[in-house]
Amino acid sequence: MIEKAERALTMLNKALDMERKGMAFYEDAVKTCSNQVGREMFQLLKKEEQVHMDRIMKIYSNIEKKADWTSDWKVIKPEHGDLEVFFTELVKRHGTDITASTSDIEALDVGIDFEQNSVTFYREHLSDAVETLEREFIEEMVTEERSHYKILGDMKLYLTNPEMWFREREHGGLDGA
Repeated sequence: MIEKAERALTMLNKALDMERKGMAFYEDAVKTCSNQVGREMFQLLKKEEQVHMDRIMKIYSNIEKKADWTSDWKVIKPEHGDLEVFFTELVKRHGTDITASTSDIEALDVGIDFEQNSVTFYREHLSDAVETLEREFIEEMVTEERSHYKILGDMKLYLTNPEMWFREREHGGLDGA
């Protein structure tokens, strides 16, 4: 039991460090982003990283005290359930009249890499998970990190080619094609 607890605490420490770095990155991105869509999405992702940190700290504390997983982390939920819906509504408010600086696109690329690394990290630890609650936690984190990855990719497409983003999302056809 102690060995499993130590393994979990080690994984959670690494996860917490990764989430802290993500939150700091999104905090900087909010401050430096040149457009409203990007600022709002980076702000939301920053909040989601805080949710992840809160969950991890809750789990860590429980394992430290009881040497076992509990479901207490499940009550800590992101502010927005479906990021794709939030982003779509945000984009529709701003339309195709949007500009992005090179640094905005670079920030998106960094965020995309960061989120992909997070997905990889959690997936690697999923194979080591032995407790049902541990598996549930890691699977939830993989799902949410994938969602972040997808949203950042969508945001990059929107900021670099808004017309294409609308065409893909609204499944519009090309007249005369």
